Amino acid sequence: MPQATHEAVRARYYSRAMTKWEYATVPLLVHATKQILDTWGEDGWELVQVVPGPNNPEQLVAYLKREKA
Repeated sequence: MPQATHEAVRARYYSRAMTKWEYATVPLLVHATKQILDTWGEDGWELVQVVPGPNNPEQLVAYLKREKA
């Protein structure tokens, strides 16, 4: 690929606006996990990961993200 063409392609790629995200961490109650995730999902949040809580491994924490408006 000629240098000028390569630079033009790269300029178009990097000139696109990057997606901006916002994040939330949510404690999950074992008896209401689905309801909690459904509620956040209805508000546009996407589940990224569920991990054990920092102070209690039996407590789960959900990490969620959604595109910033």
